[in-house]
Amino acid sequence: MVLIVRVLSALFVAFTLALPLGAVAQDEPLIDIVGGRTDPMPVALPAFIATGEGAERVSADLSEVIRDDLASSSLFAPIDPAAFIQQLQSVNTPPRFADWRAIDARVLLVGEVTALSGGRIQVAARLWDVGASKQLGTIAFKTPATNVRKAGHEIADFVYEQLTGEPGYFDTKIVYVAESGPKTDRRKRLMIMDQDGANPSILTDGLNFDALTPRFSPTQQQIIFLAMFDDRPSQVYLYDIETTEMEALGSWRGMTFAPRFSTDGRGVLLSIEEAGNTDIARMDLITRRIERLTRNPAIDTSPSMSPDGRHITFASDRGGSQQIYVMNADGSDQRRITFGNGTYGTPVWSPRGDLIAFTRLYRGRFYIGVVKPDGTGERLLTESYLDEGPTWSPNGRVIMFFRENRPGGPVNLYSIDLTGRNLRRVETSTEASDPAWSPLLD
Repeated sequence: MVLIVRVLSALFVAFTLALPLGAVAQDEPLIDIVGGRTDPMPVALPAFIATGEGAERVSADLSEVIRDDLASSSLFAPIDPAAFIQQLQSVNTPPRFADWRAIDARVLLVGEVTALSGGRIQVAARLWDVGASKQLGTIAFKTPATNVRKAGHEIADFVYEQLTGEPGYFDTKIVYVAESGPKTDRRKRLMIMDQDGANPSILTDGLNFDALTPRFSPTQQQIIFLAMFDDRPSQVYLYDIETTEMEALGSWRGMTFAPRFSTDGRGVLLSIEEAGNTDIARMDLITRRIERLTRNPAIDTSPSMSPDGRHITFASDRGGSQQIYVMNADGSDQRRITFGNGTYGTPVWSPRGDLIAFTRLYRGRFYIGVVKPDGTGERLLTESYLDEGPTWSPNGRVIMFFRENRPGGPVNLYSIDLTGRNLRRVETSTEASDPAWSPLLD
């Protein structure tokens, strides 16, 4: 069973560190990610001090996850442990800062893992500003030893936030469409994994239907997706991650597609086709009442709601070519915001509310780009034979999408920083498309 919620009351229990070394508040973050820092910060990440039977193996796994997470962001450059001068003995003793300055470390993470009874571990870490010789913050918790990867992601998020001033995104999940078989007869299943590609798990088997466009609920452990059947109309389903139960939202006379949760999680936005006309609609998940939001003879599709719940972005060809539009949440004040060459689609609002990501097709090439909700500041981040399906990290700093580099080539997941740098392939066990990034849930 896959859980994406951080159950702090049961899974992560904070405890008091022995030495009262108070954290010093940062006036400004050490890394300015808003300004688009290009040079990664050198960070020293010694293996966590291991205490108790089995703690050494856990320490190695934990340290590897933290190191990989931070390096993958391109904001941090872990220093080779062979360069370390000081051998740390305790998490509660201040380090010899001169030894760490000598190897050009900007920050130092000191951690300790203690094996407890019942297969649990106790983890504690301190983050130090080497140049200023001061502590930046501490983190401590207890958890089952089997949750070592989650623990590593939590600590990496802690480091990210302390140094950038913004929440991290490492302790999150990705749901995506796993594709297998020949291009003419694809088998499409839902799978879920950690954001770094670890711990993949199958959600649907692909035997009775193909699964498309999965999306996470912002408030529940649920996924919404489109099921395509060979012998009957498509259906929109809710999938409960805890119980693995699926529930059909209803049947419509025409085609339904592009389902996505509303910001409060109590409704679903989707496109409904009836009598040759496709409009945006919203369904209340309690009453199952459907409210049509657009009534236009053109094709309106791919709705996505702003984080404050006040606006919806969507794609429409009402202007002659498919472009991106924004309207109020009740369907009023529909206005076009993109006017570039080519066609625009799959708009999705950033969790920060400041940008809308999109797919653009121009002269046979696909691009992933971003634009402000008022239509200004358009920037293209990627270009290839086929780039589609952008999804945002929960802190709004990274975009994941799927790519086909050549006609008939394999389809894979990629991520890119909002600055347009750090393009990385996300490893999956099969070809993969339609990624959706989970929120950070309490």
